[in-house]
Amino acid sequence: MKFKSIYPLALGALLMTGCKKSFLDINTNPNSVPTATPAVVLTNALNTTAARLVSPNEIGSYWSGQWTQSSSYILSPTTFNYQFTNGDFNYWDGLFDNLQDYQYVLNNADANGQKFFKGPASVMKAYVYQALIDMYGDVPYTDALKGLASLAPKFDNQKTVYESLITQLDAAIVDLKANAFTSAYTGSGTDIMFGGNTTKWVRFANSLKLRILMHQSRITGRDAYITTEINKIVTEGSGFITGEEVGVGGASFYVASDGKLNPIYERWGYKANGATQSLGRYPRPTKFLFDQLISANDTFRLKRIAYAKGGEKGATPGISTNAELVKNYVGVPFGVASGYTAPSSSYIGPSLIVKGQFNRPIVLMSAAEIQFSLAEAKQRFPAVTLPGTAQSYYEEGVKQSFRLLGVADAATNANALLTSGIADADWSASTDKLHAIAIQKWLALVNFSGLEAWTEYRKSNLPVTPQSPGVSSADRPLRFFYPNTESGSNSNVPTGIDVFKTRLFWDVD
Repeated sequence: MKFKSIYPLALGALLMTGCKKSFLDINTNPNSVPTATPAVVLTNALNTTAARLVSPNEIGSYWSGQWTQSSSYILSPTTFNYQFTNGDFNYWDGLFDNLQDYQYVLNNADANGQKFFKGPASVMKAYVYQALIDMYGDVPYTDALKGLASLAPKFDNQKTVYESLITQLDAAIVDLKANAFTSAYTGSGTDIMFGGNTTKWVRFANSLKLRILMHQSRITGRDAYITTEINKIVTEGSGFITGEEVGVGGASFYVASDGKLNPIYERWGYKANGATQSLGRYPRPTKFLFDQLISANDTFRLKRIAYAKGGEKGATPGISTNAELVKNYVGVPFGVASGYTAPSSSYIGPSLIVKGQFNRPIVLMSAAEIQFSLAEAKQRFPAVTLPGTAQSYYEEGVKQSFRLLGVADAATNANALLTSGIADADWSASTDKLHAIAIQKWLALVNFSGLEAWTEYRKSNLPVTPQSPGVSSADRPLRFFYPNTESGSNSNVPTGIDVFKTRLFWDVD
């Protein structure tokens, strides 16, 4: 592909949504010779990862019981009656295209004198592969991303790839420590995640390793492996992301122009001119979610997760049109086809969408998620050398969730919940500690990490959410079909997949 000259970075890094390509994407024609520098490609690749995970996070929010749709729209049987085929939910093509960009950085960084981009590219390559495995299972890995040298790559076992991702992240950490960003790229707009902060990249790599390991925590016989790998993280010494999120974009990246807004804001929020998007009345928090929050008197998070019925007050962004009283927060039963129109139910709230705030970063991983993973690790595996206790990590996870949601006086209000005497909120009052961790982690992922919420839901079977009324059986989707675009061109695609029966390797029951 022939590259045009690059204007200021905000113009050069155009948003990509769905499968649309940016002019910075180097994969339009795999037979042409790309000329972009690794710096330019990395910026676009990071942006692309965030944009292309918006849709998987949406379906994950539905299938983990956090979101549903308002009945102002015709009910989607694909999503809510699970009537989908290999022509639906094709996130595969876009994410493998994204992987090609990271591979391009890895292949060309040394020759361009930009070796400090190899560590970030390798971390992000692992991040995208982890997401693909959690959606589809076995994936091409050892034979993939080779262009013309491997047009029909073989598929590798998902468990084996998961283990390879841990090794890949170990190597990326070594690379990151050995190759600090030069001053020209530190704090610049190239690294739209961490601004060239190598320490944060290492902590993110450790946090991603923890996520990958804890997905496997219920597999019989994995205790020693998981314990050993977590202890290696502790020995490495850089720690995990704390007190902030791993996010892409932000105030210096997204622009007040249609097509260049934060893609979540542009999908369910507003246009650049302030007009409401056509899908702005579509997603709805579930009644089940609201019931969980209200039963624990967790109204501070309730009012940040959602707007009261009627939505956001146009003249006062971030505030509900109707009084923010608990009775005005109306969740929708999952998968219902009528009776809950947009004006009569609660909208996705100010933690995610506020009119005019088009340039928030997109969250790829939250500090709360990491803390709950640490709590589970400490609770399940007594031989891990993590310095904190399961309780301390759990309570910090709740506090970080309050902070991320934007609860006023977050620490104080989180402490009130943590000392409430309510099971699955107050650690001391919770007889089943792993159950409490799973419930609070599920709550902390609401609005931000739907795909991860669905993964945790499949892994733990928690919380026990209501079935869609349009489904006659107890079956729920465990994965996606491999897309017909891949099976039509690659004879190595696994066959015999039953999306309701064929479990991923970490989904034990």
